[in-house]
Amino acid sequence: MEGDRMRNKKLTEVFNKKAYLIAVVFMIVAAFGMTGLYYVQQEKKQEEQLAKERAEQVQQAKAEDAARAKEAQARLKAQEAKAKAEAKAEEKEKEETEEVSGIIEPQEDNFMDEPEVVAAEEASVPVEPEIHFDAAVDLNWPIQGNVILNYSMDQTIYFETLKQYKYNPAVIIQSSVNSPVSAVAAGKVTSIETNEETGITMTVDLGDGYSARYGQLKEVPKSQGDYIASGEVIGYISEPTKYYSVEGANLYFQLLKDGAPVNPMEYLE
Repeated sequence: MEGDRMRNKKLTEVFNKKAYLIAVVFMIVAAFGMTGLYYVQQEKKQEEQLAKERAEQVQQAKAEDAARAKEAQARLKAQEAKAKAEAKAEEKEKEETEEVSGIIEPQEDNFMDEPEVVAAEEASVPVEPEIHFDAAVDLNWPIQGNVILNYSMDQTIYFETLKQYKYNPAVIIQSSVNSPVSAVAAGKVTSIETNEETGITMTVDLGDGYSARYGQLKEVPKSQGDYIASGEVIGYISEPTKYYSVEGANLYFQLLKDGAPVNPMEYLE
């Protein structure tokens, strides 16, 4: 009897353990099932949300397209209305012009007087002399004197006052104070300036791209815009500037072609 009770007790314990294990397995399976169902539901909700968002985007795009089409149509109508208004205004202006031209009667003019009026007007307009420079014709010397500093743009020469070598784009002609300076050729005065190095300096347009520049002047009788004849006195030699105090009184003469200095000695007689 005691042995039967012991076997029954062991069987009962084994059964309880198996039942417990089965219950645990069922619980685990149920938990996995619930978890899978939860994720399926969440995924379904996300898909529904995405579908809803896509539908809203499509609807918004359609609305924007409709608005743009409506705006373009409005602009087209406005342009057509503007064009019609302009055409109507132009037609009205044309009609008014035709009406006015039909009302105004032609005035009787004495056509014999017209040539006299035209001639008087032409006579009142000053005719500017034609400026022409012939490079083949030698220039007149602007003043009599020795060239103490020659033109030199290919190598430097020594300036005693400055105590240095430098390029010289002009010829420095020795002279005396108050000596008259003559125009080397006819031309038009383009500028009269005071330069620290060359004092009162006059530039004259000779024509055909040539111009002459005279420096170290005083008592200049001409003004900008005046015309001068060849050989006409354009000023007098002044006291030298501080740049030529050692060289003494002189005329700074420069010849330019298209704004660039050229050697005057190749043109002077």
